[in-house]
Amino acid sequence: VTLLAEDGTAVGTLPKSEVHTTDTPLHLAFSCYVLDPAGRLLLTRRSLAKRTWPGVWTNSFCGHPRPDEQMTDAVRRHGLDELGIALSDVRLAIPEYRYRAVDASGIVENEICPVHVATIDGRPAANPAEVSEWIWVDVSALSEAITHAPFAFSPWLVEQLPLLRTLGEV
Repeated sequence: VTLLAEDGTAVGTLPKSEVHTTDTPLHLAFSCYVLDPAGRLLLTRRSLAKRTWPGVWTNSFCGHPRPDEQMTDAVRRHGLDELGIALSDVRLAIPEYRYRAVDASGIVENEICPVHVATIDGRPAANPAEVSEWIWVDVSALSEAITHAPFAFSPWLVEQLPLLRTLGEV
């Protein structure tokens, strides 16, 4: 995982297994929102084996680029690894998204996390180590659910979805 200075410049690396702790350093990640041809969003439920926010509903997938890996390549790689999907039309929607959140166990997420949107025409085949469930949802219905029960969703989804809707990306 690429470690970052406050200004976003790379300052080193750590193995992924050592990054997420109660004092997580700022690092590089990404989020991806996958749409089908009908405009529905692929919503996933994080595996119960995940270290942070296990069992929580979230965006299609997230990940960390390898050091020196192009971001779009990392997004495509994670799409295949986590959901068995080949992405088309991968585009950067929110380049400078950053957040810090602490889950119930005390583990911290502290990321500069560019947000991408992509499309697929097909059915996911989720990796159970990453995703326990998935569903195609109407974005308006998801926004309504987040308004009434934000605790059921990842904190980054709660923040990112309204931004993507404002930009007309979803």
